[in-house]
Amino acid sequence: MLAVTDEQWRRLLWARTFRPDSVAQAYAQRGRRESLLNEQGTLFLVAADHPARGALRSGNDAMAMADRRGLLERLVTALAHPDVDGVLGSPDVVEELLLLGALEGKVVIGSMNRGGLDGAAWTMDDRFTGYDAASIAACRLEGGKMLLRIDDQDAGTVATLHACAQAVTELAQHKLVAMIEPLPYHRGAEGTLVLQQDAPALARAVTVASALGTTSAYTWLKMPACDDPDVVYGATTLPCVVLGGVPGPNLAEQVASWGKTLRQPVVRGLVIGRTVLYPDGGDVAGTVDAAAKVLRAATEGLPP
Repeated sequence: MLAVTDEQWRRLLWARTFRPDSVAQAYAQRGRRESLLNEQGTLFLVAADHPARGALRSGNDAMAMADRRGLLERLVTALAHPDVDGVLGSPDVVEELLLLGALEGKVVIGSMNRGGLDGAAWTMDDRFTGYDAASIAACRLEGGKMLLRIDDQDAGTVATLHACAQAVTELAQHKLVAMIEPLPYHRGAEGTLVLQQDAPALARAVTVASALGTTSAYTWLKMPACDDPDVVYGATTLPCVVLGGVPGPNLAEQVASWGKTLRQPVVRGLVIGRTVLYPDGGDVAGTVDAAAKVLRAATEGLPP
């Protein structure tokens, strides 16, 4: 794994304290690539917006993502892989990567709503506490991502629906990608949120998200791999990326299982976080490489 050296760490902390203006300079000077998609017509992003909503656990380690230097080292390692196109992150993480020089020529998607803190009573009322459309445009990012958890029995869902629709409209006015992650939930017997992974629930979430905003021209969807992708991904014409989800007990099997979903005609790539950043055994580079190979194999021959 690539290290953030002591000197890099000192310079980062110094810039944070004494040169806050260096953040704006880093945004302005970041080299951008010409196209959102790579030469294969796909998009492979690493996600790092979990800490912003207090979700620090990965596997059995409840505090995995609390170690910021360790998180940045894992991100720098993943971003160094030639098949990784960029990052999806909250402003603080994006800015640290910028100051470390890790985002040159990379796609950057800014995370927008992180107010629905992990485990909070108000979690479904997912307020926009990160980037907004204006700042995404001003910071020269490629787009914004929003989480849309849908629970028909939780009134907080409607406020999030409305806020997401506004964000889609505002991003489209700047001709920027609006990446929506629509996930259907219900409350379990003990009151905990449970993700509904059946095809009807996922397809319904897809259709709701697809219609948000005054135009869908710049909307992308971020959806999980599933057992019946023909139904779920057949519910939209919008470009989709497959999310990695929570790391499972058998990483190789989990990565391989994405293949069927990745072969759907509307699917254009992967967005993976903890699965590649915190693999069992700690081989971040190897796990990223395995995911990249699955994506390449599944999408070979896509029109660019």
